[in-house]
Amino acid sequence: MDVDQPLQLLGGLSPQLFMKRHWQKKPLLVRQAIPGFKPLLDRGELFELASREDVQARMVIQQQGKHAPGWRFRQGPFERRALPALKQPGWTLLLQGVDLQHQAVHDLMNKFRFVPDARLDDLMISYATDGGGVGPHFDSYDVFLLQAHGRRRWRIGRQKDLSLQEGVPLKILANFVPEEEFVLEPGDMLYLPPRYAHDGGAEGECMTYSIGFRSPSQGELAREMLSRLAEDAEDMVGVALYKDPRQVAVTQPGEIPAQMVEFARDALEKALRDPDALARALGEYLTEPKANVWFEDGERGAAEPNTCVQLDRRTKMMFDARHIFINGESFRAAGRDATLMQQLSDQRSLSHRDLGRASAEARALLQDWCDAGWLHGL
Repeated sequence: MDVDQPLQLLGGLSPQLFMKRHWQKKPLLVRQAIPGFKPLLDRGELFELASREDVQARMVIQQQGKHAPGWRFRQGPFERRALPALKQPGWTLLLQGVDLQHQAVHDLMNKFRFVPDARLDDLMISYATDGGGVGPHFDSYDVFLLQAHGRRRWRIGRQKDLSLQEGVPLKILANFVPEEEFVLEPGDMLYLPPRYAHDGGAEGECMTYSIGFRSPSQGELAREMLSRLAEDAEDMVGVALYKDPRQVAVTQPGEIPAQMVEFARDALEKALRDPDALARALGEYLTEPKANVWFEDGERGAAEPNTCVQLDRRTKMMFDARHIFINGESFRAAGRDATLMQQLSDQRSLSHRDLGRASAEARALLQDWCDAGWLHGL
């Protein structure tokens, strides 16, 4: 992707200019970001996905009351007969990670790869009947809201009061104060930075595609990286035993010796001192498949030099200066093979000519990934 080329998707801005002006800063409304856009899945296909165990489905039902609306929230999967009638207003079906299930949806999400894959999370489809929505709320991540079918009215604002309504199963703002209002029609798109409050209501039957981005907290990263570092702790730190030849007799045997605390602190600092180990743990975590993802065995021989290969849409592949990461595993890479694997990560495919430059070791690794179903021959 040429990040300096203006895109209709971004309202005539180049990806570079969009990132500079809007990313994590301020909203952007784009009329006809994708002209003539139509849903990539029809209503029946969405309902079929909602019935599957490997798809995260949720339902929000808004019940009108005399003084304030009530809310009901349910987790899927949902059989078709469990869904409300289409004529019933005010209900929403949310399907997470549809990019993992449908190639055209995956291709659509890839249009947003001017943001690093380490941040790009998934594409959620929201189906709603008239009046359906999830209430005024804010997200902790960036999101592009692409209208796919029907109309949705968005009210947005820089909300300072983030207090939530009590006694409801959703995180709904208690005192939402909108500043702007837009009605989106098919092909229109709205970008919102993190913590920008918004409330979307369907005007008639409606489908909205939400391209969301991953924003891990420091606590989450610390937990996951320490967990992975722990697996190799003895190799990194060594097996030196604690010694205390100058330990004196104590009258308070329950107290942990300060010397042992220092010994433990030194061990942890040694484990964290290796930048390679930290980078490896981070890459493995960022490429770990989601819990509902599994792969089927691929075709043998699909990675021969005279064939072309393409990553499975469920595969996560990234790299840093020393490693290649794929589906939670890491590999050291250097030289021509590293360049080839980085190209596979960036382009998600390799041509016949590309594969012809691969070493025997690289081709064997690609074959293993084919066998695991992580990539496929074309």
